[in-house]
Amino acid sequence: MTARQQAILNAIVEQYAEVASPVGSTLLAKLFNVSSATIRSEMSELEKHGYISQPHTSAGRVPTDKGYRLYVNNLNELSDKTLPEGRAEKALAARVQQAGAPERMIRNAVDTLVELTHNLGLATIGNQLYISGLSNLFGQPEFISGSQAQQVASLLDNLEPWLREAAPNKPLSVYIGHENPIGRSAGASLVISRFRSPFSDRSYIGTLGPTRQSYRDVMALVARAGQELEDVLYD
Repeated sequence: MTARQQAILNAIVEQYAEVASPVGSTLLAKLFNVSSATIRSEMSELEKHGYISQPHTSAGRVPTDKGYRLYVNNLNELSDKTLPEGRAEKALAARVQQAGAPERMIRNAVDTLVELTHNLGLATIGNQLYISGLSNLFGQPEFISGSQAQQVASLLDNLEPWLREAAPNKPLSVYIGHENPIGRSAGASLVISRFRSPFSDRSYIGTLGPTRQSYRDVMALVARAGQELEDVLYD
């Protein structure tokens, strides 16, 4: 993949997250200051390799799960270089530190993630799964249909036992669309951070939202939530 194709894929992912409609060549041509024909040629290559798709003949393009995965992998590489802390991360840290009891800290962190990401927030507290923001999740256009909502509900029903059995060991894990171990066809992405707490050395906090989301912001916030909880709970 060329640098320009990667940049176009990034733009499609980010624009689609913002507007929830396929991204056309005219908009991208303005962003990259090239002709629409040049953009269409590059989009054709991205589509040929499975990174984007065209929902309708006359529509723009949307990212595929493969496209999202490449985008997220690149974000992970950037995060290794320590990105600057934003106001949202600072607000999250403040809410955690003001909470008091460990359980309240975790709940505050989840509730703050819900407010900042507009996704569903979740965390394990002992053997319990605390969930907040269901209305955020089911208010997304992707989950208006009954079949999609049912898949998401199934994912949530089975999430706590799956976390206990699979015990993801990375500080931050991202499961995109069909990569989800349960609810593979739900069209949802799970972003979770592992942290140590008085309840377990493998506690988890994260968000569940549509595959169309701002991964850069969500991943940074979920990673910060896990880091902040571990730092405060083991200070």
